[in-house]
Amino acid sequence: MRIFSVPEAQTGILHRQPYQDAVLPPALQEPYGRPVTAAEATREILEDVAARGDAALWDWSSKLEGRTPKNLEISAEELQKSYESIPAALAASMKLAADRIRAFHQQQPCVSWIDNSEQGTLGQVIRPIDRVGIYCPGGTAPLPSTLLMTAIPAQVAGVQSIAAITPAQRGTGLPSEVTLAAAHVAGLKSVYVSGGAQAIAALAFGTETVRKVDKICGPGGLFTTLAKKALFGQVGIDGLAGPTETLIIADATADAETVAADLLAQAEHDIWASAILLTPARQTAEAVAAAVGHKLETLPRAEIIAESLARGSGIVVTDSLTEAFGLSNAYAPEHLCLMVENPWSCLASVRNAGGIFLGQDSFEVLGDYVAGPSHVMPTNGTARFSSALNVLDFVRIVSVFGLNQSALDTLGPSAARLAAAEGLTAHARAVTDRLDAC
Repeated sequence: MRIFSVPEAQTGILHRQPYQDAVLPPALQEPYGRPVTAAEATREILEDVAARGDAALWDWSSKLEGRTPKNLEISAEELQKSYESIPAALAASMKLAADRIRAFHQQQPCVSWIDNSEQGTLGQVIRPIDRVGIYCPGGTAPLPSTLLMTAIPAQVAGVQSIAAITPAQRGTGLPSEVTLAAAHVAGLKSVYVSGGAQAIAALAFGTETVRKVDKICGPGGLFTTLAKKALFGQVGIDGLAGPTETLIIADATADAETVAADLLAQAEHDIWASAILLTPARQTAEAVAAAVGHKLETLPRAEIIAESLARGSGIVVTDSLTEAFGLSNAYAPEHLCLMVENPWSCLASVRNAGGIFLGQDSFEVLGDYVAGPSHVMPTNGTARFSSALNVLDFVRIVSVFGLNQSALDTLGPSAARLAAAEGLTAHARAVTDRLDAC
């Protein structure tokens, strides 16, 4: 794992590249028959699904993934069969995770309110979104945890119609058995089979099989994220939760083997994943680099990890922890892990992050699966202005106006003056005509 100076990192691994500018490896360009950017490839898929529906889903799954779905929709019987096929201990772990996710999100304040005054009533009412689509990645590894982390907050919010969509696995034409089992644990009734941009398009436009949704939530890879970005407005989105990223700030007290293990855990997601260490301790940097090297040799997904580490990951030696936190806040990581002597004392230094993990025992993999907060978090710097997935992503806040004559008398003249100042005469007269009639 390469060690960088701060100036090198600021023009390299800490420099954000817009998703649409990502250069596709030659192998990913082959299905298009010509050189294309990631944005161009995504646009072609979206337009095709909008025009041809199910037929486009079959074709793109075969072209891009080498997987032809057995069916585009999974039956309730298949979901139950998958659940019954997994080991009992795994089923118990899924239920544990589901219970903790539900309990955590039930703590989130999300209530309607009404305020009565002399001028009448004002307030806000909370209404769940009618139908939500959940994207559950599964291209290089099944992610049943993502299904639980996304569906359960929607259920807590009161969403009645939830559809999940996830890619088929090679050779079976079906999604991963563990993902289908997770859908059963969550109590989902609609599960579709497709991946990438074509899956997002199916949820947004609807097809002969896939019923369109009002909002799409869930993380994904490059194409999934670009598709969500392109279709915002046609459908709601939770945010741009694209390829995963983790940033660790460590001092000289950090255990190098543990830091390396956490970096590798995130780098194994896919080749676009990013794993970065910031440390003022050169000795720690060198020890972590060495630990990454020897641990990598024993991991089954070593090829994916190696490309991820070479593409957008690395170790940065800073002058101080203060500089490390400054770089982190500018980078705004999805996951920020504080492997320092007193992590709680550093919490106030963090402004931008999707999730903060405090100390060696509070590590990201626990958050990925069983801690409780959703692991769907903002990536690519969007933690500067957005939040981890939560109950509010699945509701609408509707303003309520119940004003009376007293409000007209008290507030009307000011409303009329403001309307006139904007040159909106009809607006002003809607007020003055009422005042004149009193």
